[in-house]
Amino acid sequence: MKYESIDSPEKLAAFCDALAKEPVIAFDTEFVSEDCYRPELCLVQVAAGDTLAVIDPYQSGDTTPFWELLTSPGDAPSLPPGGRVVIAHAAREEIRFAFRFTGRPIAGLFDTQLAAGFVGIEYPASLATLVHRLVGQTLPKGETRTNWRHRPLTDDQIQYALADVTNLIEMRDVLLADVRQADRVEWLDEETARLQQKVIDAETQENWHRVSGSSGLKPRQLEVVRHLWRWREQIAKDRDRLPRRVLRDDLIVELAKRGSADPKKIRGIRGMERRNAADRYEEIAKAIQTALATPDDQLPKRPRGRGRVASPMLSQFLSTSIACISRQQKLAPAIVGNTDDVKDLLAYELQPRRGAPTPSLLNGWRGEIVGKTFRQILQGDLAIRVADVTEDQPLEFVQCGAAGDGSTKPAPPSP
Repeated sequence: MKYESIDSPEKLAAFCDALAKEPVIAFDTEFVSEDCYRPELCLVQVAAGDTLAVIDPYQSGDTTPFWELLTSPGDAPSLPPGGRVVIAHAAREEIRFAFRFTGRPIAGLFDTQLAAGFVGIEYPASLATLVHRLVGQTLPKGETRTNWRHRPLTDDQIQYALADVTNLIEMRDVLLADVRQADRVEWLDEETARLQQKVIDAETQENWHRVSGSSGLKPRQLEVVRHLWRWREQIAKDRDRLPRRVLRDDLIVELAKRGSADPKKIRGIRGMERRNAADRYEEIAKAIQTALATPDDQLPKRPRGRGRVASPMLSQFLSTSIACISRQQKLAPAIVGNTDDVKDLLAYELQPRRGAPTPSLLNGWRGEIVGKTFRQILQGDLAIRVADVTEDQPLEFVQCGAAGDGSTKPAPPSP
């Protein structure tokens, strides 16, 4: 494949000027994330119109102009009224890069993995799976372990990377036609916005409450976790290291449980000596002391769990129902919801609490196809029966008899 190599700031500026006129841009990234605080961008592949290009961040310098382009709808005369379309597959990291460089989400994003889930294809499907299924091509596999930091990249490595974008526009055309036929364009737009917001929230919110093993701690202990998490994040950022390699979650929880700012006691915890923390004991002690001195009214509240599920069997039944509804609607079950989502709905419906957020299965398109059905089931107005044991989807929903006589009739199709 012939391609343009963007390997200087001047070339990047000229490339972005030309790219701004394109109504559809497909792109992908290669990055390294296993040993650094945040994924390191190593390569960007782009397909648009007759252009196929690779941007080398190490040579082109600051790639912000490219990300500014992707996060702006654009106003060139060649663009459609709604702005350009930006295509990517499994775009979580691409969304993250766009937000880090610009503080904004990608405009006009079409995620092929997400779209596939709305037309009955497995979710999450790999790019190779979708390329083969939608356009009948097979992606190369020879460079799956490439060190994308290494320079110079070989032609085989670049060709391998380019193969990730050459089919995206054709795939989008096929998927969009199917999404439109199913009348789910608004659903896909809703879910794309939800995905981007989740990524942005993960970038902007303190995630100390996700420290493994901290869910059962008392408020004062949670405050220790919060301050140690903040300290760990700053050290990891300064050293460009994974946070868990600075201080493991289990050690943070143990320090919180002990609640001591004495450096000697901190040093005595098994495992601390292997974290290269010998020169950091005083800093850790200071973080703990700050937490211990926090006024009671400023302590974090213990997260309110779902409580005891009214009936584990009911939870299992409704989880099975999600698969039934999804397959009837030609939706990938994994994109609709999981067991935790079912538990949230049950807690909301059967154990209502003031101020509790509306669960995802009652919001948006999920509320239309799942929430309404679940409420009918919980009210005894809807049942599931075996319709045809020879079918891949042998179950169907049926309306229960109004007089409680056990009679049923097939339920009308979900919206």
